[in-house]
Amino acid sequence: MLLRLRPLAFVATALLAGCAHQASRPVALPDGSRAQVAILETTDVHANVLSYDYYKQREDSSVGYERTATLIRQARGQFQNNFLFDSGDTIQGSVLADYQAQVKPIGCAEELGIYRAMDAMGYDGGTAGNHEFNYGLGFLSQVTGTPMNVDGGRGDRCAGPHFPLVLANVYSARDGAPIFHPWTVVQKEITVTAPDGSTRKVPLKVGIIGFTPPPILEWDKQNLAGKVTVSGVVEAAQKYLPELEAQHPDLIVAVLHGGLSTAPYTSDMENGGWHLAGVPGIDVLLLGHSHTEFPGPHYKGLAEVDAERGFVRGKPAVMGGFFGKDLGVIDLALARKDGRWVIDASQTHSEVRPICPKKNECVAADPGIAPLVAQAHEAAMAYVNTPVGQTRVHMSSYFADEGNMTALAPINAAMRDYVKTELAKSRPDLAQLPVLSAAAAFRTGFGGPDDYTDVAPGPLTLRSAADLYFYPNTLAAVQVDGAGLKAWLEKSAERFNRIDPSKEGEQALINDRYPGFNFDQLQGELSYEIDVSKPEGERIRKLSYRGKAVTPQQQFIVATNNYRASGGGNFPGLDGKNIVLSAPDGAREILARWLQRQQTIEAKDLPRTSWHFAPLKTRGEVVFKGAAGKAEVAQEAGLKNIRQLKDHGDGTATYAIDLSH
Repeated sequence: MLLRLRPLAFVATALLAGCAHQASRPVALPDGSRAQVAILETTDVHANVLSYDYYKQREDSSVGYERTATLIRQARGQFQNNFLFDSGDTIQGSVLADYQAQVKPIGCAEELGIYRAMDAMGYDGGTAGNHEFNYGLGFLSQVTGTPMNVDGGRGDRCAGPHFPLVLANVYSARDGAPIFHPWTVVQKEITVTAPDGSTRKVPLKVGIIGFTPPPILEWDKQNLAGKVTVSGVVEAAQKYLPELEAQHPDLIVAVLHGGLSTAPYTSDMENGGWHLAGVPGIDVLLLGHSHTEFPGPHYKGLAEVDAERGFVRGKPAVMGGFFGKDLGVIDLALARKDGRWVIDASQTHSEVRPICPKKNECVAADPGIAPLVAQAHEAAMAYVNTPVGQTRVHMSSYFADEGNMTALAPINAAMRDYVKTELAKSRPDLAQLPVLSAAAAFRTGFGGPDDYTDVAPGPLTLRSAADLYFYPNTLAAVQVDGAGLKAWLEKSAERFNRIDPSKEGEQALINDRYPGFNFDQLQGELSYEIDVSKPEGERIRKLSYRGKAVTPQQQFIVATNNYRASGGGNFPGLDGKNIVLSAPDGAREILARWLQRQQTIEAKDLPRTSWHFAPLKTRGEVVFKGAAGKAEVAQEAGLKNIRQLKDHGDGTATYAIDLSH
């Protein structure tokens, strides 16, 4: 299958968006000539320049642009002809970003750390994501080196990235002009193979046009209201593509900070990539925002989407993960036909290349990146020890499986508050539904006796937030009915083995085959019992909301993380289709801000424990393993029915739990 592109009409020596340019002699290439061109993409890096966890203050090889840079160099070694683009959410999302924007803002002459790193890799262009607007238009204008005629913007030109940023669907409220150039054309020489096998270098002109999610006006109302206007991505494409096509590019790449949804199109659609792919004139689609990978199983089954080879409505497309975990690669096969380049779809495919192909097997960091941000990195490491308040509650996960929710309660409270606020703005039609929250204890001893959350009463710092919320998930909210809510809890209850009350001898409470991070515990004026004497799927009893039994048809919103909402853990009814809010913010960051607002955490500030085991009298002991010497933590949390049986001498112990009360 050949996809027709535009004729190579001329060569321009310098091209800027909207500028007139001088035509030169046409390039004569015989039909049948071929070229292989790689379109490389990063997206949602969120200023994770280094493979470092500022909250834990230790290296984290599973993230970081410095490792993506290694993949970029490897791809360039593989593909002689290549272009590199970024799909946005670049300048915000890490401690380093907050430090350079809010703690000690950089000056006009200083380039932002993430842009310094990207400049070292030589980008050809990019766009702005929704998080680019989080620090305000003045900061965005400054760090992108883009004078903006908007309230709060800057009219001078400061240090910015050494590559063009394009954005077609955000306009100044003053004059209606786009705040960035809507499009530009990038030209590079590529090596072409003629039908006779000879090679030659010819220019290839690639037009790029950028788009951000239209809901930014709601998400960043405090920064944008009255200052800018936004249009839908399809409308913006239709408006500016004729201008771009008039420059006679060989290829047009849409750089969208958005994902794929086949829902009916609206001008405020968050993930409009599927509809954008259907706009005539667009040849290639770069995606982002959804913090997932395309091609990939998440998009399997979507209409007109090839989730294995990476095509959306016949257009090659890619979404390269997030946090510097991946590099998106489109291996684009071009063929010369009737005096123009066409895409040979049969020889074209997309893929997402991870920095860690296997667990604990990650590519090395590019040694040239870390020195570029060394000074800011050191300052950010000190900043992460900033106090955010204090707690009078001992928050631990030593007995999270047995009913101590102190480590989960602040997470659930923070996520629930966030969803309530955001739904009122983005989905007022759902704002009256009850909002619950689901969290799991990520650290329950799988990694050894020290692998538990333990935040002692006293000062809280930003690092405390990391101890409470271990993984860098983003927040999501789903809509479920009462039947779905019960099914969710039943799946979680698979954490426990079935206990036979008549059996003598010890029975293990915990099902070691079921990971602790899949034992979701829900809070928010909800209560329920778990009867471990019943088979899987029949364990949840007395499920009630505000003291009344939950009915199968009753509707709820549940705050959770992007992993669970998108199908992680294979929970019934959770496959990404019922997501009503995909927050761009990390759950850990949401928690940190909540802790800071509370100042002092007392028991009354946390949601009450929502569940307990159904009373069960057993003939033999029901036992579980945990960290040794922590029985007093259980007593402190009100779990009077737990006692230590045996210290194994390796930091672990066997405990017994009396399920009869």
